[in-house]
Amino acid sequence: MMLKPDTLAPEHGAADDRLAVIDVGSNSMRMVVYERLCRSPVALFNEKVLPSLGKTLEKTGRLNPDGVRLALDNLVRFRRLLEGMQVGRVSVLATAAVRDAKDGPAFVAEVEKRTGFTVTILSGEDEARLAAMGVLSGAPQADGIAGDLGGGSLELVRLDRGGINHQVTTPLGPLRLMEVAEGKPGAAQKVIDGHLSRLDWLSQGKGKAFYPVGGAWRAIAKTHLETTSHPLHIIHQYTVDGGVLADYAGGLARMNRPQLEKVPGMSRRRLETLALAALVLERVLRTVQPARVVFSAYGVREGHLYDLLTLEERRQDPLLVSCRQLAARIGRFGHAETLSAWTAPLFAGEDDSARRLREAACLLSDLGWAEHPDYRAELAFLRVLRMPFAGLDHAERAFLAAASFVRYAGTLDSPTLAPAKGLLKDGPLSRAGILGLSLRLAHTLTGGAAMLLQRTFLRLGDEKLTLVLPEDAAMLTGDAVQRRLDALAKALNRTGEITVQTGPRLAG
Repeated sequence: MMLKPDTLAPEHGAADDRLAVIDVGSNSMRMVVYERLCRSPVALFNEKVLPSLGKTLEKTGRLNPDGVRLALDNLVRFRRLLEGMQVGRVSVLATAAVRDAKDGPAFVAEVEKRTGFTVTILSGEDEARLAAMGVLSGAPQADGIAGDLGGGSLELVRLDRGGINHQVTTPLGPLRLMEVAEGKPGAAQKVIDGHLSRLDWLSQGKGKAFYPVGGAWRAIAKTHLETTSHPLHIIHQYTVDGGVLADYAGGLARMNRPQLEKVPGMSRRRLETLALAALVLERVLRTVQPARVVFSAYGVREGHLYDLLTLEERRQDPLLVSCRQLAARIGRFGHAETLSAWTAPLFAGEDDSARRLREAACLLSDLGWAEHPDYRAELAFLRVLRMPFAGLDHAERAFLAAASFVRYAGTLDSPTLAPAKGLLKDGPLSRAGILGLSLRLAHTLTGGAAMLLQRTFLRLGDEKLTLVLPEDAAMLTGDAVQRRLDALAKALNRTGEITVQTGPRLAG
C-alpha cells in the first residue's frame, strides 16, 4: 500500500521539499531527513537512538517501560529538529515491537499526542515488502533472498531480478530470541531452525545472492571488513562468499562477550545482541545456501521512499541520477552527454554495464575544479570512492574513482590508488586509466565548452590515435593538447596525431 506522509509546516516554501522518515523499531529508532523525494535521495541529517522497545516483549507482552520513556523524549526532540529544519513532510513507521505489544496502541496514541505525528504501524507483510523495496532501490536487479533483521523480527523476501515474490515475517529478532532461549544458544538455534524449516521457498535462493538488511547485520559486515582488511570501508554492496560468511557468522555466534569485545570493528552498542544476530545470519545462510552475500545499507526507510515514487521514477538508474544531481550542484559546464559521445570511439564493443560506468565518469569529470590544483586528483579519487552512491558494487566504485584520479593528472602507479587496485583487476584498471586520460584531453582541448568539443572527434586506428579538428578551430591545438593526446595514445599503444579537417565533417 502507499503510505501517506504527514504534513508539517507547509508555509516553509522551498524547504518544503524536504522530507523525513522516522523508523521506530524493536531495538533502534532512527530519523533521517532527505533533501527531496527522488530516485536517489540525499540525506541531510541522520540520527539513531537505541530505546530497545522490544526488550521485554516476549515475557510481558508489553513494551520496555524505560525504552518507551526514551523513545517519547527523543520523538519530541525529533519534532523540534524537523520544525527547525523546515521539513515539509514526515513519515513515522513503527515495526514489530509496537505492532505486537499489548500497549502498542497506547504508545502510538501518546506519540501522536506529544508530537502531532501520525504513526503508521506496519504489518509484517508491509515491513517485509518495504525492506525488499529498500534493497531494490539500491540494487535494482537484485536476485535471491533479502533478509531484514530487526530487534523483534526477521523479514525474508524472495527477489527475482527486481521483482518481489514470496515474503514472510518471523519472530526471530535478537531481543525476542534472548527471552525465548534464556541465553542458551542451542535453544535459540532450535527456534530459528524451526521457523526456517517451514519456508520451503527459501531453497529458491540457492546459488544466488542473499541481501542482509538491518543494523545488527551491518555491524557484522563492519567487523568482517575490519578483520579481512578490505580496502573500502563501505557496507553497501559489500560482497562475501556465502559459505565464508556463514562460517564467520557462526564463529561470532559462539563467542562470549569478552571475546566479542576484542573483534576488530565491533560496535559496543551491539554487544548485547550481536551473538544472536550472528546466529540468525548463520542459520539463514546454511538454509538458503547462497553463492554470495551482498550487504545492503538500504532498508525500510529507503523502501518507503521508493514506494512513494512513480513507476517511471523507480526505473531510473540510481547511479546516474546521483551523478547528475552532483554534476548539477557543483559542475560548471553540463556537457556529460557530449563527453560520453566523444569518448565512445575508444571503447568499441563495450557492454551496457561498461557504457553506464563511462557515462557516470563523464558526469563526474568536473568534480574537482574548485579544489587546490595540487590536491585535485587525490580529493576527486577519495570523494568518488566514498560517495554514498547506490546501484554499484565496490569494484565499480574503484573504477570510477581511478578514472577521476587520472582525469586530474594522477597516474596508475600512484600509491594513492592502492584501495582501488585492491578491488580491480588489471583490465578494468587499465580501462579506467584510458577513460581518465581521454577526459583530461577533452577538458584541456576545449576548457569544458561542449559546443567546441562537439566539433572535434577521436579516430582510433590500428597504429594511430587521431584527434580531428575542424579547419576553423585549428587554433585549439597547442603544447598542452599534444601532451594530453600523446599520453592517451601511449595508454592505447598508439602514437598520437592531430589532423585538421577541411570541408564537411567526416564520420569519426
